[in-house]
Amino acid sequence: MEVRQTKTHHDFLDGVITGEQVSHYKKTYNDVKSLYEMIDESISPDELMYEVFSYEGDTAEDTLCWGLTILYPITVVGECNMTRGHFHLDRTKPEIYVGFGGAGLLMYMDESGTTFAEEVSKGSVHYIRGEYAHRLVNTGDTPLKVGACWGKNAGHDYEAIEKKSFSERIYKQL
Repeated sequence: MEVRQTKTHHDFLDGVITGEQVSHYKKTYNDVKSLYEMIDESISPDELMYEVFSYEGDTAEDTLCWGLTILYPITVVGECNMTRGHFHLDRTKPEIYVGFGGAGLLMYMDESGTTFAEEVSKGSVHYIRGEYAHRLVNTGDTPLKVGACWGKNAGHDYEAIEKKSFSERIYKQL
């Protein structure tokens, strides 16, 4: 049997995606400060809040995408760090999340604004139905690393969350 090198590599132990066609973006505090209930002047605008690596295929025939989110253990006036969250443009398309490390919550919200959550930890697997918006929240003291797999035709609807955000907030208890 011939062994071939793929164009993209995911190291599940280190939680890294590398290779051709891998996009990588970073969100700083300045990018996401509007998500939080209060502004925290003690956090630098350039503080890295989270980063996302994703592979969406390099041909039209590729139908599955996958990615990794690393959400850092930062609080904003006690509020836990979170991703901005999204619905899928096609509300029938699901997504799967897998916890690779850290501790947190996967928050869900339906179109009416009802919010609920599941705990995310290393090894946890989460099936996200297409009609739910979803966001990650880091409740731990280490980076929360979560892998994802979704259909290329699902799309991402961030604008719906900007218009009607999640109704619940998560704070660290001291």
